[in-house]
Amino acid sequence: MALGSKIYQVGDITVRRLHELETNAYTAKDLLPDWDPSFLEQHKDWLVQGSMEDDLEHVIITIGTWIVRTPKHTILIDTSTGNNKNLPYNPGLSNLQLPYIQWLEDAGVTPEDVDYVLLTHLHYDHVGWNTKQVDGKWVPTFPNAKYVFPQSEDKYYASSDSHNEANKVSFNSYEESVLPIIQAGLAEYIGPEGGEYLEGIKFIPSPGHSIGQMSISLTSRGEEAFFASDVMHHPIQVYRPEWNSCFCEFDEQARESRLWALAYAADRNTLYFGTHFPGSSAGYVSRDGDGFKWRYE
Repeated sequence: MALGSKIYQVGDITVRRLHELETNAYTAKDLLPDWDPSFLEQHKDWLVQGSMEDDLEHVIITIGTWIVRTPKHTILIDTSTGNNKNLPYNPGLSNLQLPYIQWLEDAGVTPEDVDYVLLTHLHYDHVGWNTKQVDGKWVPTFPNAKYVFPQSEDKYYASSDSHNEANKVSFNSYEESVLPIIQAGLAEYIGPEGGEYLEGIKFIPSPGHSIGQMSISLTSRGEEAFFASDVMHHPIQVYRPEWNSCFCEFDEQARESRLWALAYAADRNTLYFGTHFPGSSAGYVSRDGDGFKWRYE
């Protein structure tokens, strides 16, 4: 997949997408268990323009990283799946061999340049490139960075007692992609209340998809970028916020956070960056009567 062609300007901040991969492996029913095919009657025209396959059955989703450049810092938001990861419940994403580091360098970022890695939550497809394998050991990919993530996520996924059917695809990811960061002394934690971490960069609690997931707001010169992580997996959910993805661990909280995020993005006219949205993965949410609608940017 590699780099998105568009660089978004938010005040003095630039944002660029690094697409690790794109997949059409999931049917709409697989991804959204409450899927109703009648949704297609009103929405199929925009869906088949890069958001859904022509068969009107398989949705398109992506996995990636956001590269954020401020006047002071180079920041990555979430680090995708990673190479050589052992994911027994998702063999299609196990042991990837992708030129992620080369793609970063194509964007003008070396691993040593990264100042902060901001993690919205600790599922496997958001933490994988935290580490790389060197001589059979997992070591930090970004040796000069502080890795910042919700403390409640760490407490939860550090314990095998927290393993359940919804998060089983992330088994092993804590040991491979998170624990080595902590052991290297590079981890910093955000408390459950969230809050500002750096000037203009704020963590906002949005749990449900995972126990302590947080969205991230970046503001600069009166403009705002909103990284809502896995509050939604696909723009279909903009129109059907009651539909959880198959990966949501806490159903009612996930619905509440989704409605909150949609209202937040619409009412503030903030540029929305979706971790798994297809296409540019970026756009705007606006109100539409009692609901919401989506426009790619």
